[in-house]
Amino acid sequence: MKQIIQDLQSGNTILEEVPIPRVGSGKVLIKNHRSLVSLGTEKMLVSFGQANMIDKARQQPDKVKEVITKMKTDGLQTTYEAVMRKLGTPKALGYSSAGEVVEVGKGVYDLKPGDRVISNGKHAEYVAVPKNLVAKIPDGVSFEEASFTVVGAIALQGIRLVHPTFGETVAVIGLGLIGLITIQLLKANGCNVIGFDLDENKLKLAEQYGVTVVNSGKQDPVHFIEEFTGEVGADAVIITASTKSNAVIKQAANMSRKRGRIVLVGVIGLDIDRADFYEKELSFQVSCSYGPGRYDEDYEQKGIDYPLPYVRWTEKRNFEAVLESIRNGSLNVQSLITERVKLEDYREIYGDMEAGNSIASILEYPISETSKGVKNEDLNKTISLHEAVYIGGPGTMAIIGAGNFTQSTILPSLKKAGAEMKYVISSGGLSSTTLAKKYGVPNSSTDLDAVLSDEEVDGVVITTQHNLHAGMTIQSLKAGKQVFVEKPLALNQEELDEIISAVEESGNTVTVGFNRRFSPHTEKMRSFLGEQPGSMNVIATMNAGYIPPDVWVHNLEIGGGRIIGEACHYIDLITYLTGSKVSEVSMQAMGTDPKEYTDNASIHLKYANGSLGVINYFANGNKSYSKERVEVYYQGNNLILDNFRRLDGYGYGKGFGSKLLKTKQDKGHRKQFELLTKHWKEGGDPLIPFDEIVNTTKATFAAIESMKSNSVVVI
Repeated sequence: MKQIIQDLQSGNTILEEVPIPRVGSGKVLIKNHRSLVSLGTEKMLVSFGQANMIDKARQQPDKVKEVITKMKTDGLQTTYEAVMRKLGTPKALGYSSAGEVVEVGKGVYDLKPGDRVISNGKHAEYVAVPKNLVAKIPDGVSFEEASFTVVGAIALQGIRLVHPTFGETVAVIGLGLIGLITIQLLKANGCNVIGFDLDENKLKLAEQYGVTVVNSGKQDPVHFIEEFTGEVGADAVIITASTKSNAVIKQAANMSRKRGRIVLVGVIGLDIDRADFYEKELSFQVSCSYGPGRYDEDYEQKGIDYPLPYVRWTEKRNFEAVLESIRNGSLNVQSLITERVKLEDYREIYGDMEAGNSIASILEYPISETSKGVKNEDLNKTISLHEAVYIGGPGTMAIIGAGNFTQSTILPSLKKAGAEMKYVISSGGLSSTTLAKKYGVPNSSTDLDAVLSDEEVDGVVITTQHNLHAGMTIQSLKAGKQVFVEKPLALNQEELDEIISAVEESGNTVTVGFNRRFSPHTEKMRSFLGEQPGSMNVIATMNAGYIPPDVWVHNLEIGGGRIIGEACHYIDLITYLTGSKVSEVSMQAMGTDPKEYTDNASIHLKYANGSLGVINYFANGNKSYSKERVEVYYQGNNLILDNFRRLDGYGYGKGFGSKLLKTKQDKGHRKQFELLTKHWKEGGDPLIPFDEIVNTTKATFAAIESMKSNSVVVI
């Protein structure tokens, strides 16, 4: 299928060929008929992509500070590579489309194939969208009209926040697409509406809807409102303009009556004069997109609705309200259409967005309005990239997951190791296609079952979100594949037990991405300690950094929390250094009532050979301090590893000095994938003994159990 993307590095807007997205649980696969180009939002993204590096930096000063901090801790080369990867990741454009349901995922009962629907899907022939971001199109509303729904919901949510009542005077500053929809909906609500803009064409169009219009370049907006309202001022102001200037917020305050309401829907300068708001006791609120539910993972991704008696207007119910306003004629969207462009002619819209005067541009997809549906077998979920070179042979791999870590670390490491890769798989298809092209992999796919049935694939590399690791590992083992899975292996004991059974039944190996044991620094430490070193003390400190609580890694069902999801690295590392397995675990977390998903904790490990390990996993430190530090105390000697860049030793004689090894940051990924590639091609012993992987995984579960029970847990 075809999809429009923005290349942030080159600045080009591209019509890319990608596989049709996978329909996950709670999602709907839609074949788009029409989509609306949001000229304001998309122009900002396109303009950012076309800017040079200096201008990009000027537009994101906070990101520049992050880059400088990362340079200090991780080094120049690592930071440069991270920045270029970020810019090299294309962005899918669009968020307001209409089409026909082709397939529904598990848990979707109110929609079926053939239904006409709207969604916040991208500019693509097919989109997979969570059910709460999909709404049925009523009879009498065309796909073209319905494609305005999501953008219309942005306008509607701004109106809802202003709480207009019949007869009130409401000023709308900025008569772009959202502003023109806003004034129509306000008129339907019985308000006296005044629209402000600099563009005479937009003012003339707004006047057709029965509102009072003012050219704010020719008349003083504040003075006009004062005269219009008899010196009272506007009851409410909705700002739909886009400008960096602070003049708009000052005008909005000055034209408001005492205790008036101001709602910001657009993007403006917000250097607010306190006196303007203080003297009138004005209220000011920023509207968030389509309404309640936005950015709430439970609502959007899991499909958990808010109860209607308590949250009357959610995102989806706002969509339905806009559709009804189009159906009953209170919202006229046909008059807003400037141009209709076929998908393949997309450059007519995106060629020079700065020079255009369009209000609403419609993309038309290659399908008739009388389509009778699409058969499942016709959905192309794997595409071949003919420019890729593929040889095949023993050890051929499929990469499942195409996120940032796959892009930044896994694929570059596998490429350098000479791995033969046949597929990159992702749920959406765009990220897998981008990576497959970049690294010469011949196929991009969204169909895991088809890939696992390919007899040429010997092994799979699983790099998805944590909650998918166990299920995909078991599925791959049952398909007769070798498995490499990024940490963690499992999120609970039940998943681990199933994996152990699958390994025993299949006879295939499972390797977990405990890469730190393969770092040259770790290997150097092990060379000083010996294969069977005996008792020692190891302290590993992780200055993990703060992650907001709503990020998926903290979600116990999806990420498992950071102790299970990341502290497992250090348990494995200490296991490797001590040459022993964990026998007892105790964990204490910061705070008087720590939660299961805590990321500020100290884990104490007792090993079978008498060694002691302490893992300090802290998220409340400063980013400028080293992220990782490992200290070993053993037989009168010390080994100190700083951020996998420098290893110092104390007590090893004058010939050594303190500095044992200094490199650019190397956490062992390259060596790990070299060994994995060789193992899958030639066979031999597994990279990490499976019983050690199981022991480490059990130790992470024991850490959480220990904190909850306030006791030592025996493995």
